[in-house]
Amino acid sequence: MCLAVPGKVVSIDASTPPESRMAKVSFGGILKEVCIAAVPDVEVNDYVIVHVGFALQKLDEEEANEVFAYLEELGELEEALAAETGADGGSGQ
Repeated sequence: MCLAVPGKVVSIDASTPPESRMAKVSFGGILKEVCIAAVPDVEVNDYVIVHVGFALQKLDEEEANEVFAYLEELGELEEALAAETGADGGSGQ
């Protein structure tokens, strides 16, 4: 199952060109480098939806918290974060 996960932008690498702009995004405290080229108006402390290392869209904090709540209800928050950050131990699930 593929899943896009919300994360909070904690820093943006201004040294990269706009077409490959990168940012550090926090997924529940786990930091990952994410390409933010598709969402050029993103700023530090914004929330983004990320799929396989690419930010797809910006969302507000309320929307991000709603997604976190839904994932927790489904018991998939840890699984989704592990898949997005590559921390699933190589189980391939």
